[in-house]
Amino acid sequence: MAVGHFLLRTYQISFLCNLYLLLMLGLTSAQQQFYVHDICMGSSNFTVNSTFQTNLNRLLPALSSNTSRTGFYNTTIGRSPDRIHSLVLCRGDISSTSCEACVNEASQAVTQRCPRSKGAAIWYELCFLRYSDQDFFSSLDASPRWYMGKTQNTANPTLFNQLLGNLTNSLVSHAVNGSGSRLFASGQVGFYSSETFYGLVQCTRDLSKDDCRSCLQTAVSLIPTCCDRKTGGSVKSLSCQLRYEVYHFFEASQPEAPLQPSPPLPTPPGKRSSHTVILIVVPITGIVAGVAILSMIYARKKKQKSTVAEHVDKSEMEEVESIKHSLASIRAATDDFSEANKVGEGGFGVVYKGRLPDGREVAVKRLSRHSKQGSEEFMNEVALIAKLQHRNLVRLLGWCLQGDENILIYEFVPNKSLDKFLFAPFEQARLDWPRRCQIIEGIARGLLYLHEDSHLRVVHRDLKSGNVLLDATMNPKISDFGLARIFGAEQTQGNTNRITGTYGYMAPEYAMRGLFSIKSDVCSFGVLVLEIITGRKNNILLHSGDMEDLPSNAWRHWNNRTVLEVVDPTVRESCSANEVIRCVHIALLCVQDDAGERPNMSTVGLILKSHSVNLPFPLKPTFFPSGADNQGYLSRHDPWLLSGNELSITDLIPR
Repeated sequence: MAVGHFLLRTYQISFLCNLYLLLMLGLTSAQQQFYVHDICMGSSNFTVNSTFQTNLNRLLPALSSNTSRTGFYNTTIGRSPDRIHSLVLCRGDISSTSCEACVNEASQAVTQRCPRSKGAAIWYELCFLRYSDQDFFSSLDASPRWYMGKTQNTANPTLFNQLLGNLTNSLVSHAVNGSGSRLFASGQVGFYSSETFYGLVQCTRDLSKDDCRSCLQTAVSLIPTCCDRKTGGSVKSLSCQLRYEVYHFFEASQPEAPLQPSPPLPTPPGKRSSHTVILIVVPITGIVAGVAILSMIYARKKKQKSTVAEHVDKSEMEEVESIKHSLASIRAATDDFSEANKVGEGGFGVVYKGRLPDGREVAVKRLSRHSKQGSEEFMNEVALIAKLQHRNLVRLLGWCLQGDENILIYEFVPNKSLDKFLFAPFEQARLDWPRRCQIIEGIARGLLYLHEDSHLRVVHRDLKSGNVLLDATMNPKISDFGLARIFGAEQTQGNTNRITGTYGYMAPEYAMRGLFSIKSDVCSFGVLVLEIITGRKNNILLHSGDMEDLPSNAWRHWNNRTVLEVVDPTVRESCSANEVIRCVHIALLCVQDDAGERPNMSTVGLILKSHSVNLPFPLKPTFFPSGADNQGYLSRHDPWLLSGNELSITDLIPR
């Protein structure tokens, strides 16, 4: 009987292990679908049916077959000025079949994500593709374009960090000094007697060994920034990548050269050492994880709405719990929501100044009780905002969901919003020209983070001067994410039947057809830049004699070479004429009617810093087209605008 029970148990274990392996093999083959990040670059955009586009259309379809043989391929096609340089790299551990499939998908997706861009890079989990009108071969670019740490912390950070340092240093050494020129290494190290974590490093093969080492060392140095004490992390640049996990995520079981084995470590307290339990629990856990991941892969193939819930997992919700506050503590911090502490009010609710028990000053946003948002949606939105951390975004410090109270706690920004300075006669002088340039650049950095550099692709949808706060040093911080939408990996555009946001900042395609994308935010940024330069609201000019809006007014002066006439008189004498002309030029490119003609924020950031980049000629904007009726599409569709009020339509969700 005992023998029969043993054989049955052995059969069950064998069956579960085989099922687990099948799931993992399926997962490996599906990994080609795991999009990670993209950036759109290049000195300018190409035009439709141009020679550059013809060259690009010839180049991209051929990349997958040429790369699959060796896992790396770089080539140049065409003649200057339409020459294209391209590089493709597959992860060093995958098969030629997986490589070809991944590159094929990347080559199709890159032009959808960066339409008309003369330079682009796209990362998938298993491959990387880049092209440019500039020659970048053998050039080191170690600046991180994307990095992310897992939300879960390790139980023993000191030991974990020590072993992780040993692992990454060994991998860098093997990648650079290993046999051949693949500049790749993978390996593992024991953490406890029953636990292991795994790492992988790789450089593009056009780099020298010294440049590869430098790039990887830069990636290693970023681990404390992105992934301190985290059980997994990844850093990717244009020249190299690094990743580590507490599970076996790569196909190759051994690195190019064996790593120095680590001594056996003690089993942590509370761990059971029964091998039978391990054999049964590990396959079952793997099956559950595998089914969950494969379900996610299947779900991503469908056309999805950009809801926050798709991007929030259980571990992230648990982390959000750590910043939860009781209603009683918030009442104490705000003196029971006293009128004396009220600092703002709008359609979303009321904002109070408060002080936490640890002495920190905070802004407490008490959302309207008329909100139709449920508790689950509120928690998902909280999880979204908590994950967005950047020096040019307002930081979420806490939340409360109790009864019918939905409350968010933000860092307190003492100088209030940008509009309080731009449009107040006695405050405008505090924003001299260098400070206005600093604010423009800071807003651009914040938007770039939302669109490209965070691990989510977020469209703000309500960027305006009232939603940009200024801290004690006048550093801008984008706030109010109540209308923000997350785009899925394959999504470039969304639409809605309910137009939400603020007229005067809306992109034409959004105001008229409900279409929104990152280029909608770019359009709002362009309007905001013009407001910063002129010190005037966009809708003020609607009441002038010629009914001319701010973008049209700026374009007319730019076209007539009288740009300095639009500058705020308080800074006109001290500003740099060249800087003003360039900022107006950038703003006019951002507010063009055709979303495809607008630059993305990575391009905006580049041209804000470099005066050597030649900019295309902007087309005349038609937000409020002048003509026989002197009416624009917004005024025709919504005569309320002519009353002189600023119309702000908002969804009542956390901001």
